[in-house]
Amino acid sequence: MATTSDIEKAAEVLRAGGLVALPTETVYGLGANAEDPAAVTRIFQVKGRPISHPLIVHIGGAEDLDHWVQGVPATARLLAERFWPGPLTLVLQRGRRVPLEATGGLETVAVRVPDHPVALALLKAFGGGVTAPSANRFGSVSPTTADHVRAELGEAVDFVLDGGPCEIGLESTIVDATGEIPSILRPGGVTREDLEAVLGCPIAVPSTSHVRVPGQHPSHYAPRARVVLVEAEKVTAEAERAQEQGHQVGVLLPPSFADAPVKAHAVVAVPASTAAYARRLYGFLRELDQRGCDLIVASLPVEEGLGLAIANRLRRAAGPRTTV
Repeated sequence: MATTSDIEKAAEVLRAGGLVALPTETVYGLGANAEDPAAVTRIFQVKGRPISHPLIVHIGGAEDLDHWVQGVPATARLLAERFWPGPLTLVLQRGRRVPLEATGGLETVAVRVPDHPVALALLKAFGGGVTAPSANRFGSVSPTTADHVRAELGEAVDFVLDGGPCEIGLESTIVDATGEIPSILRPGGVTREDLEAVLGCPIAVPSTSHVRVPGQHPSHYAPRARVVLVEAEKVTAEAERAQEQGHQVGVLLPPSFADAPVKAHAVVAVPASTAAYARRLYGFLRELDQRGCDLIVASLPVEEGLGLAIANRLRRAAGPRTTV
């Protein structure tokens, strides 16, 4: 686990224009000084990420919001007060401190306050904002442990802060808060129901948006194996059919079929708890890759609460083609 001296060293690396992998409650991020265009550009190079794909700026507290954005609506302040620190990202009008390199050239910027003691300690020691997309190659499975980061990015990262396994395991919810009526651009750790309870009104989850945000690429959060989505009652039959066709099949077995026999290369039983499933989803996908699967058969959970975020990640992992 990261020590005080580790955190101080990481802050020094950021000041020098380096890259630091840091833990958050969602996933591990690949951090750079948000006000250093060269350091921000290096994030895109290391990840292989398109430069038009915006980054999230992590700040130390809701009281710092006006240092990074402008024209904050009352609804955005309400959400910040209620959910920060936490897995909620607000898209707002860019302040002058944020370079266009961090926003993909947009006049909006995504901002959040992470709910992890190591991340918050780093932000305090550094004294500024940190751009930090997930610490992995673009489009692949996000890391939820420091070992995941080291295995995927290696020496491309100047310093890795180990904060243990991530508590939530899925990225933050991204909300377009530029107007008085917010909408969810990416489901995540703060649920739609949570947001609606605070705002007292329904929140839309549009399938497309004119606002570019992380996670909108047609194929994202994807393992090496191809992911195929079917209805829950068809998972075992589809897995067995694909196995007979010569695939090395991995199965994410739904809780309602936990006792069903499956002829497959590798089987992972999905937890009944959506929180536990969210926390372990990326680990399951990595495990099935490591076990040599070339195809993963899964079903979508009920799209309520964290189930909405899990379904979003599985759809992105499957990409445009979702059937064998």
